[in-house]
Amino acid sequence: MCGIVGAIAERNVVPILIEGLRRLEYRGYDSAGIAVLNGREQLKRLRAVGKVKMLEEALEASPTHGGVGIAHTRWATHGVPSERNAHPHISHDGLAIVHNGIIENHDELRDDLKRSGYDFTSETDTEVIAHRVHRHLATQKDLFKAVRATVAELEGAYALAVISENDPERIILAREGCPVVIGLGVEENFVASDVAALLPVTRRFMFLEEGDVAEIRRTSIKVIDRNGDTVEREVRESELSADAAEKGQYRHFMLKEIHEQPRAVANTLQERVANGRLLEAAFGPAATAIFKRTEHVHIVACGTSYHSGMVARYFIEQICKLPCTVEIASEYRYRNPVVPKNSLFVTISQSGETADTLAALRLAKQGGYLSSLAICNVPESSLVRESELVMLTRAGPEIGVASTKAFTTQLIALSMLVIALAKHHTADAERERGLVQRLIEIPALIEKTLTLDPVIYDLATRFADKHHTLFLGRGAMHPIAMEGALKLKEISYIHAEAYPAGELKHGPLALVDADMPVIAVAPNNDLVEKLKSNLMEVRARGGELIVFADPESGIEPSEGVTVIHMPKHVSYFQAPIVYTVPLQLLSYHVAILKGTDVDQPRNLAKSVTVE
Repeated sequence: MCGIVGAIAERNVVPILIEGLRRLEYRGYDSAGIAVLNGREQLKRLRAVGKVKMLEEALEASPTHGGVGIAHTRWATHGVPSERNAHPHISHDGLAIVHNGIIENHDELRDDLKRSGYDFTSETDTEVIAHRVHRHLATQKDLFKAVRATVAELEGAYALAVISENDPERIILAREGCPVVIGLGVEENFVASDVAALLPVTRRFMFLEEGDVAEIRRTSIKVIDRNGDTVEREVRESELSADAAEKGQYRHFMLKEIHEQPRAVANTLQERVANGRLLEAAFGPAATAIFKRTEHVHIVACGTSYHSGMVARYFIEQICKLPCTVEIASEYRYRNPVVPKNSLFVTISQSGETADTLAALRLAKQGGYLSSLAICNVPESSLVRESELVMLTRAGPEIGVASTKAFTTQLIALSMLVIALAKHHTADAERERGLVQRLIEIPALIEKTLTLDPVIYDLATRFADKHHTLFLGRGAMHPIAMEGALKLKEISYIHAEAYPAGELKHGPLALVDADMPVIAVAPNNDLVEKLKSNLMEVRARGGELIVFADPESGIEPSEGVTVIHMPKHVSYFQAPIVYTVPLQLLSYHVAILKGTDVDQPRNLAKSVTVE
């Protein structure tokens, strides 16, 4: 969570820092702050509660400028959102720090500092780091060495950027468990927690690895690894454009990203399928040998990515005839799973920096798995760099906190994994061609589904006064119901739950009444007749039904039953992706009508880089 930006240049860096924060605001928006060394080498700090625009207003009232600065947008972990808890935090002698992550031993370090006479003005773990660096400066006499001595004491996850009045020619960075990137300019350099923050000023980036501490000057960069050795980190050029994170003609990023899904899905398929075949080398040079040996698949993810993994389980078992387990990463980390022979470990993450998923991958490397595969949207991420096989989704930057195109492209990537595994276990060339063709048809099916937007807007008006909603699905559509419920609760704050439709009579039916809408997804598959029976159970209890149905499913509108007809002839392999889209639109329009913050819902952040 949280966002870091820093810059060191001859020019005034304040506009660069503010634009970087604006681009990182999806990572946290409880408060924001900036610390700049002005031309007299004096530290000027400004902080504000709320979004970045509040900090901009503070800067208008109290302008500052300088060639060295750090800035931060916060998602609270330690201490309530307030100005005193906002970053940057400072210690004595003009030393300032910004920090992403959580320091688990901060209480112990704080007590030690208090005994040494340090006073604390915040509730944060970050202020502890600032004072530890200051104390080490008394003996180390060098900011770089003081930061190295400090991080050696820290337990937890962190990305740090430190500046000091007494050392105004450099920014010191450190990384452990949280992403941080260096942007390279011409006689100026930049730092951030995400490439997107720096695209207006550079396309060349250097990614720190775990345990690195770096010194950033205008004309040079020095990196020391956890062993104390000077190392060179590869410089990469980003393919992202500076305007990739702009709303354009759309009112919100979420709506833009919903409508970008046909292109995002097509991009994810591009160069991975050709002439009716899946090019499994897209997963990596070792993919074919690994997929041949795979006898079990273990998928680990969080949130929306977990739902995509649950969809994949149905197809891996149904099409590939391989056992598959799906697990929430934060649970996987704290048990001792039995690993079947030749198990492929699959992680799914939009950002590739999700703390629990990364920790699960690192734990799995000690667990005897055959190999690891990452499905991710960020090529420079830790998850990608630390996995043997990789399937990059091509969703492009996703700014809205509620994931849309990242989810559907994950489903496409997982569908390609299904085809790759099936090639070696169950499917002949004709079956492969059929499955590949179903994937190629999906962008057009999404386009057709998006034309339902006006109908779904009218439907959303019936939710404005509701407090609870139930979502139903069967088979691979149950995780899609779960995703629909998650979207509605994330951005409209309506309590929503999802169940397999057959589970209604085992408890959830007690909740059904005229004030609780029940939403069902009903493609014309082999479970549709079973689903119809479940829906009749709802009507018999006076529940209001809203059904997204195939026109040939036999589900027709009647009193208390609203049917939205989806595109015809959507196959079981396509249905989870296509039927996701109207649920995204429904949650969006309900949130608009309720007046909530669609792109930045309360209490949430986009990239969850803390446990």
